[in-house]
Amino acid sequence: MASWSDFVAAEPTLAAGIRALLQQYGPGMAYLATVRADGSPRIHPVSPVITDEGLYCFIVNSPKRRDLDRDGRYALHTYPPEETDDEAYLAGRATPVRDPRVINDLADALRASHAVDWRLYELFIDTATLRRHGPVGALPLSATPAVRAVARTWRAELSRPLAVA
Repeated sequence: MASWSDFVAAEPTLAAGIRALLQQYGPGMAYLATVRADGSPRIHPVSPVITDEGLYCFIVNSPKRRDLDRDGRYALHTYPPEETDDEAYLAGRATPVRDPRVINDLADALRASHAVDWRLYELFIDTATLRRHGPVGALPLSATPAVRAVARTWRAELSRPLAVA
């Protein structure tokens, strides 16, 4: 598993493309999938936070947080852009942040009220994928010319990107 900063150091161009999609509407926006106790998936919208050090998410007391506390596996998928069907996907393990400095700095920077029952998680990355569909990706299916999507995937254990057409 790799931290966001490890991923950026290993593959800066891929990380920049994923970050751009995560933050395309200003603050981070994505869908977070977690694993329920019965093994089925649970998905919720979240606002991931990217810093130079890591990829984080504030999670309030909820079924999603209980999922992460029990089984830290996650998948994070970007919202679709308006002009394309480009997408980014991260998967790995979420770990509660224990360092009070990190917690307080992010809470202060993002105005996260300490009166709310939230917990800060760092999202460590096993797999990162960026898939580009091109400018015609968002057109109705009947009007879409045959354009092959291009995907790049990075895996922490391989520490190099895989090009997939």
